[in-house]
Amino acid sequence: MSININLLPWREAQRERRTRKFYLVVASMLVLGVVVGLLISQLYQLKLAAQQQRNATISDHIERLHADIDGISRYASDAERLGEQIAVFQSLQSERTDAVQLFNDVAASVANGVIYQRLAKNGDRVSVTAVADGERQVSEQLRRITALPSLGVPALSAVESDQNGLGRVFRFDVEQTTAALLQGVEEALP
Repeated sequence: MSININLLPWREAQRERRTRKFYLVVASMLVLGVVVGLLISQLYQLKLAAQQQRNATISDHIERLHADIDGISRYASDAERLGEQIAVFQSLQSERTDAVQLFNDVAASVANGVIYQRLAKNGDRVSVTAVADGERQVSEQLRRITALPSLGVPALSAVESDQNGLGRVFRFDVEQTTAALLQGVEEALP
């Protein structure tokens, strides 16, 4: 006796269950993949937003630093300009002191019978034109100039008769020494 069993419907049902199960697994993997992909995309978006925020903060700091650098360079140029102005003022003060010292020395050294007509200063070189009653006053005046500590030895350049013929016109050049000027300024300061 042979029993004949037909397994075809059972296999068909099992195959259909496996196919459904396979499609369900594929669909769930697809959904899982999409969800994981969206999560990863969201994570990257968050990281990108954080990095952009850091970049914006750094850019703000850079702009502030550039503004500070510009301000410092303006202050440096102002300081340099003020330094130049101070140097000019100091040189003007020094020239003023030189001129006052020169006039004080010349006034102190005038001999009787001598009249200064012209006094010109170019740097430390002083050129003088004066009129004296006679040659004795010319010699006396030159000795008095030589005796002054702030003036060097005078170099007589010309001695001529006055236009009226009554006196002598003489010209000399002399150096104004800076060391004596500095000593005079230090003595004048309290």
